[in-house]
Amino acid sequence: MTSTAAASTAGPAPAPPRLPSLTGLRWIAALLVFGFHAGTMRIIAEPDYKAVVDKLFSLGLSGVQFFFILSGFVLVWSARTGDSRRTFWRRRVAKIYPNHLVLWGATLLVAWWFADPVLPAAALENLLLLQAWDPRPGWFYSINTVSWSLSCEFFFYLCLPLVLPLLRRARPKLLWALVVAMPLLILALWPAQHLVPEVSRWWFTQIFPPVRSLEFWLGAVAAELMRRGLWRGPGLTWASVIFVGIWAAAAQWIPAELWTTLLAVGYLLVITAAADADVRDRRSPWRSRPLVWLGEVSFAFYLVHVLVMTSVLRYTGDWGTGFEGWRGPAVVLAFLLVTLLLAGLLHRYVETPMMRRLAPRRPARSASVPAQRTAGTRATADAAPETGGVGPRTEAGGPDQPGSRSTYADTR
Repeated sequence: MTSTAAASTAGPAPAPPRLPSLTGLRWIAALLVFGFHAGTMRIIAEPDYKAVVDKLFSLGLSGVQFFFILSGFVLVWSARTGDSRRTFWRRRVAKIYPNHLVLWGATLLVAWWFADPVLPAAALENLLLLQAWDPRPGWFYSINTVSWSLSCEFFFYLCLPLVLPLLRRARPKLLWALVVAMPLLILALWPAQHLVPEVSRWWFTQIFPPVRSLEFWLGAVAAELMRRGLWRGPGLTWASVIFVGIWAAAAQWIPAELWTTLLAVGYLLVITAAADADVRDRRSPWRSRPLVWLGEVSFAFYLVHVLVMTSVLRYTGDWGTGFEGWRGPAVVLAFLLVTLLLAGLLHRYVETPMMRRLAPRRPARSASVPAQRTAGTRATADAAPETGGVGPRTEAGGPDQPGSRSTYADTR
């Protein structure tokens, strides 16, 4: 990805293979975040039921960590030689901004309905996706609370075209050193937070875009290693077992200052193993058609879910009181279904058509480069819908650099 589109004499590179398992996994991450927020809103009052939800979703906030790692992985994996910075940035804005704008307006409408005060400066910050840079308590969670992660993603998108040429030229030893260094830097945030005022420590460790970019770059570096055929990691079954073990241990015994680092490693192992399974056409439970659809609407689901739950609970007067007996889980399930319905509508009538209208089209496939079906992996058309990514859905493609020593070279 360079500042000018470098035309190849052989014509445009063929579209890379899709990674549908990563799309399916995005739904699991979105569900984790949903479960975490359902628990923290105390919708379930019955202690036994609440204990189950707390045990399952106590670490659900780390679903955003998964999104950030996946975003870095997918964008580097799918980046094509010849894409200009402007093209990349325009595609990213077309992907995330229409949904963000709709939810921004809907949240202001709800605030007007409940006569909530809205600071114009906070609303403008949120509209421009700058709120994650503001350490003032409440400002980074202004308007649509969850859009702080889009503010971080926007920063990642701005940086990637500038850093990607360096990743492409980096030696393997440096890339492996970065894979090891990123989790250690995440771990170092715990003592480093004492360098900032106490009131800003949550913002510094959980919101501040340069800090959260460590997760993005972890995924980005792993993707570069994989596209060169240099990644070494467990298969999908063992990666899943390792992740479940990390999750269970983190929820029960591991101190908070360690579990973010361990979960980052666990998420990375699952992401790389799922991508490898797709490229090699090995069995993966995450690429079934229902899961892929759920993953495709997960960005909209993520943006909608908090607004739906808080608005309904406030309107009915049940905010903070909880529901007794079986009604608590039933209300959570109802919220899940309603949010999923709204997310499906937002995906179909806003996200998808606006991507088609606003995003630049990729050049047509050269006639001299036939579509291939190799290693059991389908090559996709250049106009294929984007899959994978954080919150924002991104195309999950493959290597396109001639002469790469990648073991996936036959899928180009």
